[in-house]
Amino acid sequence: MSDQQGITPEFALGYCAMTLDGILREAETTKKVIAAVPDAASSYRPDPKARTAKELAWHIANSDIQFLDGIADLKFNMETPEHKPQTSAEVVAWYDENMKRGAARVAAMTPEQLMTPVNFFNVFNLPAFLYLGFLNNHSIHHRGELATYLRPMGSKVPSIYGGSYDEPFQPPAEAESAA
Repeated sequence: MSDQQGITPEFALGYCAMTLDGILREAETTKKVIAAVPDAASSYRPDPKARTAKELAWHIANSDIQFLDGIADLKFNMETPEHKPQTSAEVVAWYDENMKRGAARVAAMTPEQLMTPVNFFNVFNLPAFLYLGFLNNHSIHHRGELATYLRPMGSKVPSIYGGSYDEPFQPPAEAESAA
C-alpha cells in the first residue's frame, strides 16, 4: 500500500475493532433518538428544504447499514431496501437488526480486506476500514439534526452525551455509593 504509508495490518485491525465498538455504542443512542420521533408528527420539517423527521430517521438508519455493507462488500452500492419500515419503532427494530449484522460482517474482515482500497463514487478511494470514520461522523451529524426536531414535534429529547432537559443525567448507583 504505497499510497497509504505507515498503515499496517495490525493498525487496520485495531482501528476497525475500536471504531466498530464506538459505532455500536453510538447506535444505542441513535435508536433512542429515532424512537422519540412521534409517528403522528413524523412529517415535521423545520424548513421546506429540510427532510421530514421520518425521512431523516430513515436516512440515518439506512445510510449506516449501507456504509457497513459497502465496507464489507468492498464496494459501495448504496441501495435502499424494497420494503422500508414505516413507523419509528419499525425503523429502530430494522436498524438494530441490521447494525448487528453489518458490524459482524465488518468485524470478520481480514486485515488484507480492511486495507483494500474501495472507490466511493469517484470521490474517495480509501482503504475499506477508514470508511468507518465516515459512517460514524455522518450518523452523529444527522442524529443531532434529528434531535433538534424532537421538541417542535412535541416529543422529548433523550440523553445523548450526558443528560438533557427531558432526561437528566443520572449517575450509576455504584458511583453514588463510592462517593
